[in-house]
Amino acid sequence: MDRRERSHGVMADLLEHVRTGGSLAPGRAVLVLLSGGRDSVCLLDVAVRIAGAGAVAALHCNYALRDGAAGDEAHCAALCERLGVELHVRRPSPPGGGNLQAWARDQRYAEATRIVLARGGDVATGHTASDQVETVLYRLAASPGRRALLGMAARDGRLVRPLLGATRTETSAHCTARGLAWREDPTNATPAFARNRVRHDLLEALRSLHPAAEANVLRTLALLRDEAAVLDVVIDAALAEAGDPPALAALRGLPTALRRLGVQRLADRTVGGQAPAIGHRAAEVLALREGAALDVGGGLRAEVRDGALRFGASRGPAAPHPDPAPS
Repeated sequence: MDRRERSHGVMADLLEHVRTGGSLAPGRAVLVLLSGGRDSVCLLDVAVRIAGAGAVAALHCNYALRDGAAGDEAHCAALCERLGVELHVRRPSPPGGGNLQAWARDQRYAEATRIVLARGGDVATGHTASDQVETVLYRLAASPGRRALLGMAARDGRLVRPLLGATRTETSAHCTARGLAWREDPTNATPAFARNRVRHDLLEALRSLHPAAEANVLRTLALLRDEAAVLDVVIDAALAEAGDPPALAALRGLPTALRRLGVQRLADRTVGGQAPAIGHRAAEVLALREGAALDVGGGLRAEVRDGALRFGASRGPAAPHPDPAPS
């Protein structure tokens, strides 16, 4: 089998995997975040082939932060014209300082949310299995807790990641088989960014230890996600027994791990999604006495009223009871 035949085989497998995953479907509206790079180009083509060009739109943000930005925008415009896809282009003005990557991400998702609320459907990103491995390794080093090991979800509300089961090698093969060019971002090679150091240094070191290092990380991730689903059932059952809102005494009687996970779940419910990680403060929260409160970070406050633990928004400095109860 020659290289072109192999590319067509990989392309067929990738399309079938995405169809089976269900994040893209015929006629279902989707907005693709299009940078012009390999993965987003692959995603746009896959979205058109599965959902149909009429259901697909693309968003490109030109941040004008590097010399090739205008070329990226022109490439995205030509690609969308070729595929028959509506293109939205935004050119936000860069801030004077701060974390540029975080700012760019916030701008991109805020604009995507605005567009999707107007036209309906989902927002799709080109995150791949390769990105998943890098994300898990980075979070493992920077964000202690089990969430770090669960990686990115294939669906998170309106946000979908259809290519999460494909590697960069496979997205490259798809683009090659389809005759689709992509743009290379030179900043992906600079060690100035932590993600690049994970990609080029840490992963290379892991591959030197075992050639299947990335595949093994992904297998472990899949197992942990299955086990996390079981654990979620246990947490919800424990909280249900504690009442609504949960009685503080009942929470204190849980095993240590369930106390920690239960406090985190209550915070998550308060924000309607994933709250900042506060499980490590469970002992402080459960030591509060009647009428006391504690700001736990992320704009959240824990307080005890009528013997029950409640979370709400912070309203300035909290004054915990000077003599907390034993945990």
